[in-house]
Amino acid sequence: MNYKQEQVKPYSDAEEKGGQVERMFDNIASSYDTLNHRMSWNIDKWWRRKAIARLRPYSPQSILDVATGTGDFALQAARDLRPQQLLGTDISEGMMQVGKEKAKEAGLDGIISFKREDCMQMTLDTGSFDAVTSAFGIRNFPDLDKGLKEMCRVLKPGGHLCILELSAPKSFPMKQLFHVYSHTVMPLLGRLISKDGKAYDYLTRSIEAFPQGETVVQALLKAGFKEASFTRLTFGICTLYFGTK
Repeated sequence: MNYKQEQVKPYSDAEEKGGQVERMFDNIASSYDTLNHRMSWNIDKWWRRKAIARLRPYSPQSILDVATGTGDFALQAARDLRPQQLLGTDISEGMMQVGKEKAKEAGLDGIISFKREDCMQMTLDTGSFDAVTSAFGIRNFPDLDKGLKEMCRVLKPGGHLCILELSAPKSFPMKQLFHVYSHTVMPLLGRLISKDGKAYDYLTRSIEAFPQGETVVQALLKAGFKEASFTRLTFGICTLYFGTK
């Protein structure tokens, strides 16, 4: 299936989406954490804790964090779930370099490692992880169905997938308030702090174009998951997806 957000790119040049996303995140890596927390009023930290709580009953010992970025989810998962190993993958070396420094400062570099991987075709072994996670990353996949299939492939049978993704609220008045906020405050902060205004114009456009709720659940089932569900968080600004292989 073709999804609208697959055609949404950060820049107007002819480079394919994956290359543009890599370039964008390399450009904003140094300011990403500051912007992420300010734009969400630090609610993103609570969203991560909610997602990690869904995995806690299963005590995963090997975790893959896809589109790990600067490693915020990976670090929190390592602290709370205490796995034997956690691998964070991303296409942006700039983002992962920030993550490596944070893991070292936190004393978690013995548990967390980072590796450049294309989520469309990972070099990782089939059935090698107890859990696969991704926070605010699948919206950037050039091919959503292909990326979800890869996440399913590397999971062990019975393993769990936990995804957080930004979404546009559907109900009054949050729908209207979020529209104003995402079209004014978010791009303005992006231009002021990251010096790459297009990155945060892209953020808004990709959120609005991304499929939500039941559509993503059906994509997860199509990708090979036996069970899939979703939970809206903070009036629908974020959605948590959970799947079992």
